[in-house]
Amino acid sequence: MASSLMTSPGFRFAFPIILMGAIGLGMDHIVQMTQSNWGIAANMPYILLGCALVLCYSFKQGRESMVCIAMLFAYFVIQNRLQTPLQTGTTLLELTILATLLPVSFLAVFLFNKEGFDSKATLTYVALLLMFIFWSYVTLTYYVVGGFDEWTDSILFIVPAVSKLPLVLVLYCIGIVCFLGILVLKKNKIIHAMTYSAMVLASATFIFFDVQYISSTMFTLTGLLIIVYSTSASHQLAFTDSLTLIPSRRALDLDLKHMGRKFTIAMLDIDHFKKFNDTYGHDTGDDVLRMVAARIMKTQGGAKVYRFGGEEFTIVFKGKYSEECEEYLEETREAIAQYEMTLRDQDSRPDDNKQGKKQRGTASSKNKTVSVTASFGVADSRSARNPLETIKFADDALYKAKKAGRNCVKFSRA
Repeated sequence: MASSLMTSPGFRFAFPIILMGAIGLGMDHIVQMTQSNWGIAANMPYILLGCALVLCYSFKQGRESMVCIAMLFAYFVIQNRLQTPLQTGTTLLELTILATLLPVSFLAVFLFNKEGFDSKATLTYVALLLMFIFWSYVTLTYYVVGGFDEWTDSILFIVPAVSKLPLVLVLYCIGIVCFLGILVLKKNKIIHAMTYSAMVLASATFIFFDVQYISSTMFTLTGLLIIVYSTSASHQLAFTDSLTLIPSRRALDLDLKHMGRKFTIAMLDIDHFKKFNDTYGHDTGDDVLRMVAARIMKTQGGAKVYRFGGEEFTIVFKGKYSEECEEYLEETREAIAQYEMTLRDQDSRPDDNKQGKKQRGTASSKNKTVSVTASFGVADSRSARNPLETIKFADDALYKAKKAGRNCVKFSRA
């Protein structure tokens, strides 16, 4: 259950571009298929984006739902307002307005709370989109009357070799794509991947708007990607421990079904954790759990780590017996024991976060530091072929480590 290639920032950054390139190479076949099934193809973005919206809502993904709503609005405008040649009437201006406001609507989702689905926030976002529509209506109404058509001719000039869209809008869309791409590479959150993918495919729609059926193709792909991202986010949430951000007990239970014939399981428990928690408080206790999780995540030898529950963690080595893992486990035990944590002074901590940041580093020498240790119990598939039984043997070895004075590694030999 470790982080896979598909959830890596590099893959999330490159995949929409690769997908768009593949679509470009096969666009002739897509045009033929779309022509043969236009009734379905024209409504497919509505269906997929609608399903994505329902999925995001059911998973309490508020900001992700907003992206779906923005894409539905945009596709509706394209299908109902932009089906005439760009040189006809105000079609080019309407496309320009849409290409300007849709990226703004993507960026606007980051203004809202990221936790859960908030009906008021969603209604506020819809109101913002309606305000964009009203502003566009006013602009189009007074565009010619106000003499703005002559003023915009010098700004909205087109380079036919690049796009039918004004060059300034092409550069604008590429700039927003680059900005969202940087967010994906740096933060790699689902909302960043979703807005980035939607922006890449929407930009392709605008820039190559003269290509037949480009909007239905790109918006269909966007709906599919949002569904994939939303589902993967819920999967990740279900199998990741929310405190330590490492795989949870549920992930371990799933992986234990695919262990093979040769494996080693180590159970580790933080020594005197309850006493530490009672002495320094639950916030500091949570910091300890995060620190230990960070240390064991660095265990070598192809180890996979999980939070088993409470202050107990599990380390799994596939394809290795216990003696092959001893060196790696000893290194991890020492890394935990040697790490010194600085205790935060809650009484002197200011309410203002900026002031707190200024104090960090200046008063660190006055703060008390503490360290914790962990005990390890290890068993392998020679003790029991069933992984659940192997865990019991590892627990017995962990009990021996506790009785032996803690901060040590004990093995259940076959």
